[in-house]
Amino acid sequence: MGVEPENTLRSFISAQRAGLDVIELDLHLSKDGALVVMHDADLDRTTDGKGPIADRTLAELRELDAGRGERIPVFEEVLDTVSAPLQAEIKDVAAARTLADLMLRRDLVGRVEVFSFHDEALAEITERVPGVRTGLIASRYGTDVVDRAVAVGAGTLALNIRRLTLETVELARKADLRVIGWVVNTQEHLRLVRALELDGATTDYPEIKRTGRFTA
Repeated sequence: MGVEPENTLRSFISAQRAGLDVIELDLHLSKDGALVVMHDADLDRTTDGKGPIADRTLAELRELDAGRGERIPVFEEVLDTVSAPLQAEIKDVAAARTLADLMLRRDLVGRVEVFSFHDEALAEITERVPGVRTGLIASRYGTDVVDRAVAVGAGTLALNIRRLTLETVELARKADLRVIGWVVNTQEHLRLVRALELDGATTDYPEIKRTGRFTA
């Protein structure tokens, strides 16, 4: 996020204190199959490590600095640390099955929404977790993104605000889909969210909560 080291417990606690409606986080699998919270597939940008997450065990990942002395968290740590609803983005398709098992074991359907760029990940978790709420994320897309969301049983579209058009929003509404814009960090994009009457937006800056409904 924009004010704390991203995807760390420190950032999630900050977002919760700021009153964000939902906290968004990103999931990958470690070499030994743990659900770890990080945006990138590689460690280089946000930690003092290098190389793919998938090449390190959880114990090895926990030795790294993820910013200001923070460790890379595992998903269950986040569940136990913050009480806010969570939006878990599957970055690694292989993580879908592991997340599904955890959601069933801890009865997380009411608390955790699952989002992904990967249609197959959403289809798998929908099949495995009855009643799960899912959202399809898209960066470069056309109006066919609505059909893709319907095909995998998603209830929400999370779309790059820079490419979002009224036509796409209207088609999504006809398909009974919620629409969220990302990433909304400027007043210009905030005005677009309001003009298109979106259901929400994702931001890197929790303080923007004062002017709309957002996740962080």
